[in-house]
Amino acid sequence: MLTSKTLARSRADGALGAQHAASSAEKVKFEATEIVVEIREDADNARLAELGYRGEFRREFSMLETVAFAFSIMAVIGGVSSTLSFGLISGGHVGMVWGWFIPCIFIMCIAASMAELASSMPTSAGLYYFSAKLAPERYSALASWVTGWANVTGQVTLVCSIDYTVAQMITTAVAVSTDGSRILGAGPTYGILLAILLVHGLICSAGTRILARLNLVYGFLTFGATVGAIIALLVCSGDRKVSTTTAFTSFENNTGWSNGGWAFLLSFAAPMWSLTGYDSAAHISEEVSGAARAAPIAILVSCAAVGGLGWILIIAASFAIVSVPALLDTKLALPMGQLLLDVLGKPGMLAVWSFVIIAQFLCGAAQGVDASRVVFAFARDNALPGSRWWKQINLYTQTPVNAVWLVIVLSALCGLLGFSATAFSSLAGASVIGLYTSYATPIFLRVTSGRDKLVPGPFTLGRWYLPIGSVAVAWVVFIVVLLCFPSSQTTNAVEMNYASVIVLAVFIFAAASWMVSARKWFVGPLPNIDDMEYKDS
Repeated sequence: MLTSKTLARSRADGALGAQHAASSAEKVKFEATEIVVEIREDADNARLAELGYRGEFRREFSMLETVAFAFSIMAVIGGVSSTLSFGLISGGHVGMVWGWFIPCIFIMCIAASMAELASSMPTSAGLYYFSAKLAPERYSALASWVTGWANVTGQVTLVCSIDYTVAQMITTAVAVSTDGSRILGAGPTYGILLAILLVHGLICSAGTRILARLNLVYGFLTFGATVGAIIALLVCSGDRKVSTTTAFTSFENNTGWSNGGWAFLLSFAAPMWSLTGYDSAAHISEEVSGAARAAPIAILVSCAAVGGLGWILIIAASFAIVSVPALLDTKLALPMGQLLLDVLGKPGMLAVWSFVIIAQFLCGAAQGVDASRVVFAFARDNALPGSRWWKQINLYTQTPVNAVWLVIVLSALCGLLGFSATAFSSLAGASVIGLYTSYATPIFLRVTSGRDKLVPGPFTLGRWYLPIGSVAVAWVVFIVVLLCFPSSQTTNAVEMNYASVIVLAVFIFAAASWMVSARKWFVGPLPNIDDMEYKDS
């Protein structure tokens, strides 16, 4: 017969055995997870070797972190807050609401086509690599050269334009907190921009693991700030909301163009700038585990999420706007700040605005990472002046630190446009023209010369690639032409749209470099892995 002491010892031994069993199970589960990760990384690096590149980064971005990265770059709350004036000027409530919704349909076509390419060729070289592989062999290097320079131009000006809006948000907060007694001009705004760029340079120089975790935080914070702003606008505006008819159908042409239809089209600039940078999922694909699946999912999910959330936020803002002319007449740098001030009062506005600033600041940090990867990849193929410096990987962080600081310096130079009246619209236009030209080039080649060249990845459009790709290319051609026009029929040096000047200057330099020298030595993406390495991988 068992004594109470023996029974207690037996139960203790059983509990200890169960604990050991649970511990062993956890250990086996952890080891199994490690094996799965290693197998996936081996498959990723083997696919990268097939594309001609040696794996030089640590694959520490998960699928969720990759989605968060692309979502953070498009920071919906920051994008809407920065570009609200575009829709207000170009059509009032109609320009805001429908000027956002219509372009989003076509942007999804571009995103779907890009997702297919990223799934097939998951490399940091991204768009210019796609162009090289899909173009006729005779024009492969030229297609790669044009796409690469367009993408670098768009990436750098996007960093600058995002950080410039952060500076504007800070000056807006200063003006509100001082009850309008301190309105900071172009000089202080540029100084704030330089400080922001410096901090972003330090953040972007960090290791991949840190960047991956940070972007997960970025994504959740941006989503939370957006939802909070939507609720605040709808709830706190109370009975002061305009009617549904006004919110969706009231049209006001506040541009200098006499044609109302043309004025409305200019409102498309808002979502076109806000929904840029989703190619980032392709550019960090060498740092992503399971890149052939994660990259296309990140592109599609982030675009759909930003487009949808942005439209809801725009609608909430439209209901809260009582007078469009009064809002445009604000002395604050950004009309969204004035709207929040009118609806929430000073304390509420500053509380919400602080989260808007943080979200946009984090957006700039994420875009800095993206731009540096583009510069690194292009330099890896010796396409940039001083490529031997920009393609170096820091031994400690295993990231392209030199490329990061090149992006920061070039962005600071672009920021000098802040002394013109059309600083943001010029920078936004230049980034959209540069990026979307680089998006459309490989898509155009996919639906023409590259129809039989693409080896489908896990994500494919199947037979729908042709109509979707054709719509995407046609839309980009239309948008590029549209964004070269000034906001008024009459303009001057101060109010001129400098977007075309920036892009044209880069393309003249790239064209001259090609004709004089690059056509003799640039062959497109340059493999950095030899046959023996490929066989051993």
